[in-house]
Amino acid sequence: MSILAFLILGLIAGAIAKAIMPGRQGGGILITMLLGVVGAILGGWIGSAIFGIGLQEFWSIQTWLVAIVGSIIVLAIFGMVTRRRHHA
Repeated sequence: MSILAFLILGLIAGAIAKAIMPGRQGGGILITMLLGVVGAILGGWIGSAIFGIGLQEFWSIQTWLVAIVGSIIVLAIFGMVTRRRHHA
């Protein structure tokens, strides 16, 4: 997958993760893209380590699923870190 396709995947996966996650998450389009790309990397790593699937092709459903799941994980961690920072 090319770098541009990976960035687009990360942006969309991050936006879907934000839509799925309850509550209000901070950050704009750049934070969404960064979290989505990190989430896609994490999802691809977890998917390949546990299930033997990773980020294969842009139009593959398994690529999108592991990217979205990874983005949800990263977004949850980001939410916990920023919540602690605001309360402290």
